[in-house]
Amino acid sequence: MSDHLKRLNAPRSWPIKRKVSIWTTKQRPGSHSVENSIPAAFLLRDMIKICDTAREAKRIVANRDLLVDGKPVRDVKAPVGLMDAVAIPKMDLYFRIVLTDKGKLVAVPISKDEAGWKLCRVEGKTKITGGKIQVNLNDGRNILLEKNAYKSGDVLKIAVPSQEILEVFALDKDAAVLITSGQHAGKTVTVSEYIITEDASANIVRFTDGTETVKRNVFVIGAGSSAIKLPEASE
Repeated sequence: MSDHLKRLNAPRSWPIKRKVSIWTTKQRPGSHSVENSIPAAFLLRDMIKICDTAREAKRIVANRDLLVDGKPVRDVKAPVGLMDAVAIPKMDLYFRIVLTDKGKLVAVPISKDEAGWKLCRVEGKTKITGGKIQVNLNDGRNILLEKNAYKSGDVLKIAVPSQEILEVFALDKDAAVLITSGQHAGKTVTVSEYIITEDASANIVRFTDGTETVKRNVFVIGAGSSAIKLPEASE
């Protein structure tokens, strides 16, 4: 697999200048999709802008100065994705990766305390030996529970890196959600109705503004209002 990507072919979610050069860094396969993540080097150089070159980004990573979800990043091509909590403690800089209302990934400045937790969507559950429930989350995490407490589509607020569950936001009426893909990617809306169908992958979520989408495009960000800091609306 190539380590580089033509800028013109970069995902629409990347906030990238497409005609300044031909190539850009491509992230390695990981827990986030290509569309909902960017390489660590791109984050440092092009989004947070704390360095000017890929070589400087490599030095920051080599010094273990970049933390994602509380753990040092070891590879400049590691994917940093939606809802990840980013910290550069030596510079007292903290960010969360979210989407703008134009569907572009952005690093929103947050406080040090906010960088100690993140939101993760429940993608599925598995019953394992011993009767425990393994909850599978959107960023590749798995959490073991004693009982079946959450459903697919719910979002867990977890401490990082400990994975302690702090709060749960259910996919239900009046939930605040971020649309992560599709025609309305980047919009933050309120759920008016959640329709469960025979085909779970086709469950419909309707919103108070009259729009709707399928469940897989929806990420709950709070009960009634957003629990995370969102970027300012684009002009």
